[in-house]
Amino acid sequence: MSQLDSLDPKAIPVEDEALRSEVRAFLSEAMRQVPAHVRARSWSGYNPAFSRELGRRGWLGMTLPKAYGGGGRSAYARYVLVEEFLNFGAPVGSHWIADRQSGPLILKYGTEAQKQFYLPPICRGESYFCIGMSEPGSGSDLASVRSRAVKNDRGWLLNGQKIWTTNAQHCHYMIALVRTSGEPQDRHKGLSQVIVDLSLPGVTVRPITDLSGDSHFCEVFFDNVQLAEDALIGAEGMGWEQVTAELAFERSGPERLYSSIVLFDEWLAYVRTPAGRTPQAQRLAGKIISQLAPLRAMSISITEKLTRGESPVVEAALVKDLGTGVEQLIPALIADDLFSREADVPLELLNTLNYVTQVAPSFSLRGGTRDILRGMIARGLGLR
Repeated sequence: MSQLDSLDPKAIPVEDEALRSEVRAFLSEAMRQVPAHVRARSWSGYNPAFSRELGRRGWLGMTLPKAYGGGGRSAYARYVLVEEFLNFGAPVGSHWIADRQSGPLILKYGTEAQKQFYLPPICRGESYFCIGMSEPGSGSDLASVRSRAVKNDRGWLLNGQKIWTTNAQHCHYMIALVRTSGEPQDRHKGLSQVIVDLSLPGVTVRPITDLSGDSHFCEVFFDNVQLAEDALIGAEGMGWEQVTAELAFERSGPERLYSSIVLFDEWLAYVRTPAGRTPQAQRLAGKIISQLAPLRAMSISITEKLTRGESPVVEAALVKDLGTGVEQLIPALIADDLFSREADVPLELLNTLNYVTQVAPSFSLRGGTRDILRGMIARGLGLR
């Protein structure tokens, strides 16, 4: 009846689940001295040395072919790694986008020369990518982007602006959705993706400071940026199809469930102590876990589709919408619990709650707003 009928429960294969113990042992030592309010930044945390260490251990590019330096493993193997990285609050922001979606996108749509050039350093944790989708006045309405790349005798001349570009100030490249023909009112037609070397003349990156004082969001300006002819990835005019396939990687993973997980674990540790244990807190823990568990099952089911080479766009939108709702609910519920108590609460727990509360509004913006996602879901269910 709908595109969602085939989202059946799946289990992580034994050979991939076996990775978990080794990764946990490494992270237990690597993150042992890092306070929770720092670990809560996890997938926006910028730490190139940590990324290179993951690359040295073969934990980046897990789904990419060994011929390009990857692990040649299934999406399940990467799922296990990412789940552990987030649970421990590891600083994975340096390589995050490259490993999650830029690498697989280049593998699927890039030329052999592009694969040979870009993929090996991604797998080594040495090459970082950001996403050039949202624009001022467009937001999640990607079909209305106005940045334009015009063909010339040297390749492509790029002008325009992107916004909410995570860690752009630290990245080497951006894969940008731009218009190569037609006008914004043409919507999906005439859109293409290009790889932009962010060190090129005419590129300006301006960080945006958020409520927490972090500056991982950025504005990026293109002023007559000359790209080489091979900057185009995939076919000209096929950008919409490519970017929607890319978003399935972005919207379906553990990061759409676990942005508040370090806070939740820190609170649980307190609730397990005699001072923190109350019937109300125990009920609250069950409420949160009962919402996380089915969403994790849905996310794993989408991973199964990715292993088969499918592009579960609607299913990923559903997980992202529901998952970010739970992520935002966690700090609100924990705040209600802690501030209803008369006893003293650990300072580190309060610091972590403070940070997550400040950034939680962004959870339902990044990767597509609720309005956009729910429109996609409604179409997938045949409701519009």
